[in-house]
Amino acid sequence: MVDILVVVGLILALEGGLYAAFPAGMKRMMAIMIKQPDEALRLSGLGAATFGVGIIWLVKTFL
Repeated sequence: MVDILVVVGLILALEGGLYAAFPAGMKRMMAIMIKQPDEALRLSGLGAATFGVGIIWLVKTFL
């Protein structure tokens, strides 16, 4: 449970840092994302989630 809370905190810190450092760039990115088809967003989200789980598995297994 502690690991999950640490991960959520890290995600919020990274995303918040991006909005604080690059607000105009984040707005442009959102405008581009709105124009993308749902399937493209779904596939990229699935790919990112799979990659993230893979990283977690590697770290937990080998470190």
